[in-house]
Amino acid sequence: MRYEKLGMSELNVSRICMGCMGFGDASNGQHSWTIDEEHSREIIRRGLELGVNFFDTAIGYQNGTSEQYLGRALKDFTSRDKVVVATKFLPRTNEEIEAGITGQQHIERMLNKSLENLGMDYVDLYIYHMWDHRTPIYDILDGLNRMVKAGKVRYVGISNCFAYQLAKANALAEKEGFAKFVSVQSHYNLIFREEEREMAKLCAEDHIAMTPYSSLAGGRLSKHPGETSKRLEEDDYARLKYDATAGQDNVIIQRAAELAERRGVSMTEISLAWLLTKVTAPVVGATKLSHIEGAAKAVELELSEDEIHYLEEPYIPHRLVGVMAQNTAASSGESHVWTTGKQKI
Repeated sequence: MRYEKLGMSELNVSRICMGCMGFGDASNGQHSWTIDEEHSREIIRRGLELGVNFFDTAIGYQNGTSEQYLGRALKDFTSRDKVVVATKFLPRTNEEIEAGITGQQHIERMLNKSLENLGMDYVDLYIYHMWDHRTPIYDILDGLNRMVKAGKVRYVGISNCFAYQLAKANALAEKEGFAKFVSVQSHYNLIFREEEREMAKLCAEDHIAMTPYSSLAGGRLSKHPGETSKRLEEDDYARLKYDATAGQDNVIIQRAAELAERRGVSMTEISLAWLLTKVTAPVVGATKLSHIEGAAKAVELELSEDEIHYLEEPYIPHRLVGVMAQNTAASSGESHVWTTGKQKI
């Protein structure tokens, strides 16, 4: 395993981040393909053996059971100071807004619940999961900064935002003396490269780490065309993101398969080796031991410039889907979120 600093932070993270969305009680959440605690523990233990020290979860994954599984496994298999744990918080609910719960109060409440789930006193990276168009960004930044000052959070990150939102948020944080976002977790892989338009350039200039999710496109970049799996069959959100462009994406997937055969490696290794030339640490979901083992091998695979060009050449621009499409629709009325209302708690 290889390691790298996470942006401008002091966090030394493995080049592979284990994504924990596949862990959790399937009867207690939104995904039917997640795995139980016993199998989650096996994968976490194997990841640690392979040198993975970076783990990503969220309070929204299976109603907090992903956090619970991860926290218990890490407590049993390693020491807290040897791992980097990231979790995420969701926007304020309608009920909280109606009750007058501020952004700062919301963040503290969500973080305390995540820490309870994880069985930890702090998280290394606390991530703003998706843009809250009804809460001023000042209140989000202030709330996060309070948690950093309280010692409950070491650094803060953001997910599912546009480059202009990240740039303006960090500018406001710098002006107010708040903790700045050191990383961004967004949708980026070999068949969805829209982050290269602006986000990748911003991150390179401002030394912000990119830790993209969906790094294997919900399994599409790890399987030959025609192969299937439970997740491919049951993951409605992944189908929403990829089904409309399956024809053009399959051209690239086929090239990844050809290159994997030529190099004598897996498609996972090829797809992640390509992504590792672009980002700090892709978030790789794992629901089988082979998933994390293949991801770890990718760190050692070097692609030539010709191979990289061969994989990239057929790409055709994609439309935004999922969370980012919702962000686009909501952003037309978002001017209030840039006000510095400075709600106090």
